[in-house]
Amino acid sequence: MKNLTSGKPLKQILVFAVPLFIGQLFQLFYSLVDTRIVGETLGETSLAAVGATTTLSDMLTGLLNGFTNGSAIIVASCFGAGDEKNMKKAAGGTVVLGTGAAVLISILCLAFLSPILRILHIDAEILAESKSYISVILAGLLAAAFYNVCAAILRAVGDSLTPLLFLIFASFLNIFLDYMFILHLHMGVAGAAYATVVSQAGSALLCFCYMRRKYPQLALRKEDVRLSKAVVKKLLPTGLSMGFMVSFVSLGTLALQTSINTFGTNIIVAHTAARKATSIFMLPFSVLGATLATYCGQNLGAGKYERIKTGIRDTVLLTFGWCTLVILAAYTLSPQLIGAITASREKEIVDTASLYLRVNTAFYFVPAVICLFRNSMQGFGDNKTPVFSSALELIGKIAVAFFLAPVIGYMGIIVAEPIVWFIMVIPLVVNMKRSPVMKK
Repeated sequence: MKNLTSGKPLKQILVFAVPLFIGQLFQLFYSLVDTRIVGETLGETSLAAVGATTTLSDMLTGLLNGFTNGSAIIVASCFGAGDEKNMKKAAGGTVVLGTGAAVLISILCLAFLSPILRILHIDAEILAESKSYISVILAGLLAAAFYNVCAAILRAVGDSLTPLLFLIFASFLNIFLDYMFILHLHMGVAGAAYATVVSQAGSALLCFCYMRRKYPQLALRKEDVRLSKAVVKKLLPTGLSMGFMVSFVSLGTLALQTSINTFGTNIIVAHTAARKATSIFMLPFSVLGATLATYCGQNLGAGKYERIKTGIRDTVLLTFGWCTLVILAAYTLSPQLIGAITASREKEIVDTASLYLRVNTAFYFVPAVICLFRNSMQGFGDNKTPVFSSALELIGKIAVAFFLAPVIGYMGIIVAEPIVWFIMVIPLVVNMKRSPVMKK
């Protein structure tokens, strides 16, 4: 366990964030390997089939991940305050609510999968493969949710290294299973989905067993996983707030995907590749944001408000340096990066994806602030402003999907995010300055 309430703020944040960053990098890595193997072995049509539904799976896993990370903020706050009894109750409640939500979402999505795919405007050419891929992912949501629950609880008490180790294990297992299911068992795109679910289940089981043995404080008993009104009342506001925050972002991206799916296979592949590259470029934003949520939660519990302010300020300056490097990389290496991701030499795919990256990265300073501020606010108890900001993003992207993209085509998708970023950052900056925690 690691206490983030003492020592130099930025140093403590970085020490905590580095394992989290490496873990997210490995998660992205095996996602990229999925993309590469599918594109290389099954062709661009199959890659488009996976890409057409990836946004849906990202939205659902993001909702569950956001909910568990939000609930774990209460665990972090209790840990910072030295309240072991309520920490265990919060951890038990996070397990029950997180896994229960995953089962419910799986059942509902599988029951209504055909209407969902119609809403996504998936072309008939790729519909069968898209359905076979996303069905497996949806059926395996519990595995992803259980790993995220265990990892979120461990990070809440300062252990960001253990989830990394099990995620590395899952990454290599996923690559091995990709080749086995796709190349040797000839399972097609469904094989890539099975590889993902099985590797997530393995890492979840290992993480849970380790948590019980290593940390007696987190060895949950029956009374700890028995939900009470008091526990639910504490967990739901932060859990739902962060869950809705993440899902609004993903819903907006899903709205854009409905337009993208009407532009043809090459554009779908180009956008899929550009979004994979974007995930790499924006990784430090999400990692440092998640770190600040835990950091602010622990320091709020300890009553150390000045440390919260200092930590946020130093982290923002650090991410601005990263943004500068990303802009340089986007303008010099985009074609090579897109080619490496897709294994495609199709000029339209490479040029379209490169244009997306060059336009978007020029404005990365704004989403850096957005990500850090809204996670920090969740950490010190402001559950409303981050959700409102994310709702603005959802509304903006829906407007683009219905009004701008049909008029100017894929360029409407490219310019959508920078426009929306400038709108949604406003309430975050205003309310950050007004926050009682910042004033203290």
